[in-house]
Amino acid sequence: MAHDHHGSHHHHDHSHAHDHAGHSHAPDSFGWAFAVGASLNAAFVAAELIFGYAANSLALISDAVHNLSDVIALLLAWGGAWLAQKQPTQRHTYGYRRASILAALFNAGLLLVAVGGIIVEAINRLQEPAPVAGWTVVAVAALGIAINGGTALLFMRGRHGDLNVRGAYLHMAADAGVSFGVVVAALVIMFAGWLWVDPAISLAIAGVVLVSGWGLARDSVNLALDGVPRGIELAKVRDYLGALDGVSEVHDLHIWAMSTNETALTAHLVRPDGSDDAFLHRVCEELSHRFNIHHATLQIESSGAVCKLAPAERV
Repeated sequence: MAHDHHGSHHHHDHSHAHDHAGHSHAPDSFGWAFAVGASLNAAFVAAELIFGYAANSLALISDAVHNLSDVIALLLAWGGAWLAQKQPTQRHTYGYRRASILAALFNAGLLLVAVGGIIVEAINRLQEPAPVAGWTVVAVAALGIAINGGTALLFMRGRHGDLNVRGAYLHMAADAGVSFGVVVAALVIMFAGWLWVDPAISLAIAGVVLVSGWGLARDSVNLALDGVPRGIELAKVRDYLGALDGVSEVHDLHIWAMSTNETALTAHLVRPDGSDDAFLHRVCEELSHRFNIHHATLQIESSGAVCKLAPAERV
């Protein structure tokens, strides 16, 4: 839809075009994926804690702590995705889309805190090695490979379009790899007697969590600060808009995330010959297809000289 408003005091043609074709919202089926993933991982956390203490395996216990943070992360991401689908209100005119960004930001912090706890316990165990019940660890960790790997598959097809879904996929895929590492550690301890391998694997787990948590933190902080979402280059968008037929200048260009899977854009285009609905719709469709920007608001001006927001330093 396009709206043309003629301002009597600015002599501008304020044209706002919003194109909602091709939104990359996560499909409704991901609600089911979140439910299944959270339930399976919650049950697995309980099993890991019980058998980890029984087997005296720090690797198993540290993996349980990590998986507990993933259960919370799945629940928060699920809640954020649900809130993001709620309709706008008179007080929240964008709806609750940003809740998905806040969920991702909180999840990133949770992961980084878990890293610290695992590292402290691993260092203590390195100083005071303890025997491990190997076959128990192998059995439980093998179950973890199946559960985490299966959960990762539930989110695989949505990992490119939504930060929450991508976070869930990366967490689960990494956990499957970590569980494999725990199996290897238990086998090495049983056959070689190297007790230090248990805390060493725990440190490796911490490294995996740190890498995935840092990436999630970087992206979620960027979105929370209204940064340009990853995968979109501001310069290329500016060049595209500036090369449009009849456009002589582009200013006050802003690109930010409305949610973890929806990007918005506002820009002033100086077009001396004016505009029409066909021009606006064509530009919005191109922004959607080329740059994955689905909510564009364009203000058409006949002269950039009278716009107070034309200087680059003005926001």
